[in-house]
Amino acid sequence: MRILKNKNFLFLLLGRIVSNMGDSIYYVAAMWLVYTLGGNAFYSGLAGFLTLLPQSLQFITGPFVDRWPVRRTLIITQLLQAILILIIPIAYYFGVLTVQIVLIVMPIVAFIEQFAYPSQSKALPLILSKEELVKGNSYFSFAYQGIDLVFNALSGVLVAFVGAVTLYLVDSVTFAVAAILFTILKIPSSAEQTVSNEKGIVQGIKKYFSDLKEGFSIVFRSLMATFLIGSIVANFAIGGALAILPAFADERGGSEIYGFYLAAMSTGGLIGALFAAWMGKFRVGVFSIIAFLFGAVCWILSATIPWTYIAIVLYGIAWIPVGGTNVIFAATVQSVVPNRLLGRVGSVSASMGTIAMPLGSLAGGYFATITSSTLIFALTGLGLAFVSIVWILHPKLRGLPKADELSPERFGLDFTEERVRNMVD
Repeated sequence: MRILKNKNFLFLLLGRIVSNMGDSIYYVAAMWLVYTLGGNAFYSGLAGFLTLLPQSLQFITGPFVDRWPVRRTLIITQLLQAILILIIPIAYYFGVLTVQIVLIVMPIVAFIEQFAYPSQSKALPLILSKEELVKGNSYFSFAYQGIDLVFNALSGVLVAFVGAVTLYLVDSVTFAVAAILFTILKIPSSAEQTVSNEKGIVQGIKKYFSDLKEGFSIVFRSLMATFLIGSIVANFAIGGALAILPAFADERGGSEIYGFYLAAMSTGGLIGALFAAWMGKFRVGVFSIIAFLFGAVCWILSATIPWTYIAIVLYGIAWIPVGGTNVIFAATVQSVVPNRLLGRVGSVSASMGTIAMPLGSLAGGYFATITSSTLIFALTGLGLAFVSIVWILHPKLRGLPKADELSPERFGLDFTEERVRNMVD
């Protein structure tokens, strides 16, 4: 618990918890509202596409995250989201709320998030030692998945009792509280000064694209590029699954079941995050192959067996390897990539990993309307199996050692000034 005595980390963690509460409430309320206003899975698929698209464009925000002061970025993003979300209840109050208004607000809020989460990740190595990064990321992942676990299920129930529009008001308050918590955060002066000197004021379009190119070069000239192949296909499938989940859950019982499925997803990710250190004791390559294949089987069974609550449990189990490997690789990237490059490298990696999610969402929503949501949900489970296949076929991924033995060299990374210049050139 020594890490929680670090007040900067504690306030950053609390801000993340409250912010995640808002995200969980917002996502459930927004997806269900779109589904009910639109009347079928196509609209929830379109909503998923518009919400996920900004995630795939996160690389655009990377150079700004590297330039802007972390604390200021966190505060402004929370306040903007708090204000924008109020548009929905205001429109409802005046009787002009339509599915189109919700579909306009959703991607704008999602785009603002692409500045918030990379800034939180960038703050971690500024306030924690290298030895504390795995534990810090575990706390972050625990907060993220734990909050999702509680509030996805709770929001699904509350939608049925108080309505999705009311939850938007609650959501706005959570973002305002998160902004207040981030105002208490104090980045150590020496670290903040380094960042500020390197960022300064935006120095023109040429410098921006130079930074952007640097992020792409580092990612695509390393093992991270190969790892992204499996991630892209898996995220295409996940995007499709999330898009049709309201319709799939509606067939099985309504908004409460929708909340339970989302909660199961968060529970699995949470368990994976909690056991990330234990998972790291095994060879990452072999463990990932077995774990993702097992997850795929559980996912497919969750879509096909007739017992709803057993199916929900199986769906949660499928997310355990995802939660564990996310923590391991997040800590690895933060420890091997210099902080001055972390924003652009992290955002490029996240963008490329999620680039297929909006397309999967759109495709899932469409095919669910011409086939069935159950069939599409079952097929999306194959996305996790594809990750195993990629790792089996690639000798370097298959041969990755234990987590504490991972190094920049294992990923083909070299951050000497000359090497970085050569990458960009």
